[in-house]
Amino acid sequence: MQPRPSLDTPAHWAFRQEIEVLPRIFDDDITLAVMQRRLDPALALAVRAQLNGTRSLDWHWRGAPGQAMKEDLERRLPAPEAGAALVEDVGHIAEAMAYLFSTEAIGIRLRTLEGAMCPRFHVDNLPVRLVTTYAGPASEWLPEHAVNRAGLGAPHPDKPDIVADPDAIRQLAVGDLALLKGCGWVGNEERGLVHRSPQPAAGECRLLLALDPG
Repeated sequence: MQPRPSLDTPAHWAFRQEIEVLPRIFDDDITLAVMQRRLDPALALAVRAQLNGTRSLDWHWRGAPGQAMKEDLERRLPAPEAGAALVEDVGHIAEAMAYLFSTEAIGIRLRTLEGAMCPRFHVDNLPVRLVTTYAGPASEWLPEHAVNRAGLGAPHPDKPDIVADPDAIRQLAVGDLALLKGCGWVGNEERGLVHRSPQPAAGECRLLLALDPG
């Protein structure tokens, strides 16, 4: 469900089930654009097969999306024989990212996580990043009205709490394609989306995909 802004604060996010929502990230007032989706059965099975494998996954790619990228990913999967749907999904997302930002190169990382990668609320010092969670708890984020930006950065005893309203913490869903605008985006230097990685439960594993254009 799309979160509602506070009464005196305009929404800085856009949620829809159609891919046409993703270009909303170019709107000056939008710092989060999310295409809501559920994993189809074939993709869910492919994801489960990777998590049931005998080793973890930490795959990187920087370059053009395409056949070479998909072949490299397939070779690195813990269960490549069951990973076709996952490889195709990553390929489609990378191609869409390259098209949206008019770039030939994409930085991609697909990895399994048993702990929170970035457990503290923070902003990214880059223009934009796309994240999607295939398994486990998805990323958490804060509406602007619930952020105390004086608390961001390296922890210090004198810094205030980053979260001004704990009840306002929001969470993406598994499968969502989320574009997060960072403070490296020109004109958004003081408004990067504040977010964090959630802590998986004991014995739980996340499968996270992150893409950066250029």
